[in-house]
Amino acid sequence: MNVYHITYGPATKIAQLHFWGCNLSCRACLLKREIYDCHLVETKDRIFQGRNETNRTPDKFLDMAEVMQLLDKVEVGEVIFMGAEPALDPQLPALAEALHRKYSSQNVLLTNGFQLTDPTHIHEAVFSIKACSNTIHQDYTGTSNKKALHNFITLYKSGIKLRTESVYIPEYIDGPEIENIARFIAGVDRSIPYRIDAYLPIGDNPWRRPIPREIKDAASLARKHLLDVSYLTGNEDLKYEVVRIF
Repeated sequence: MNVYHITYGPATKIAQLHFWGCNLSCRACLLKREIYDCHLVETKDRIFQGRNETNRTPDKFLDMAEVMQLLDKVEVGEVIFMGAEPALDPQLPALAEALHRKYSSQNVLLTNGFQLTDPTHIHEAVFSIKACSNTIHQDYTGTSNKKALHNFITLYKSGIKLRTESVYIPEYIDGPEIENIARFIAGVDRSIPYRIDAYLPIGDNPWRRPIPREIKDAASLARKHLLDVSYLTGNEDLKYEVVRIF
């Protein structure tokens, strides 16, 4: 399996399984700075202060039995499969089924949508739309977005609960592009929730960190098309403790 890291929120009973490997080359991928959970105390400086930027790879990967043994130590209510890209792991459907049968967990998949997985034991998908304009998407990820946008519609039609999110990057994936994304989502269903996240400067990219007003203005544009729009400016306090299990 591609699971290399597990974190847990004791107050929420949410376990987060981190998968290695991706099918995109996003210029602002957070894993270029830190491969471990951004909510952990020990990763805070590396992520938010830009210290010790790294391209490290995991030391060890877990098999399914090891994942289950580690989760046996905590009370599991929800499991989030996150990445890089969890859907690339061929064992994800079997893992999702095992977790749901053993813990009655609600399973949530965070995905870029370029590869669909068996959704039988996935209860919710959070679909990351990098850009709606294909030229921007190709520049940002190295790949056309046509397959992902098609898969977004396919996933919606499957009946799975669906949410979306995008990263706001000033003068790049900014207000007009965020509105383009919102317009696309609304063409599928205006009630699909949409979250806008603030960009954190990574690598040698030319983009600056956005100010909160820019994020709020982009959210206002998205609300012209969607019923449920939220955002993160990057200054929010952590709502609950997250601990490392592996």
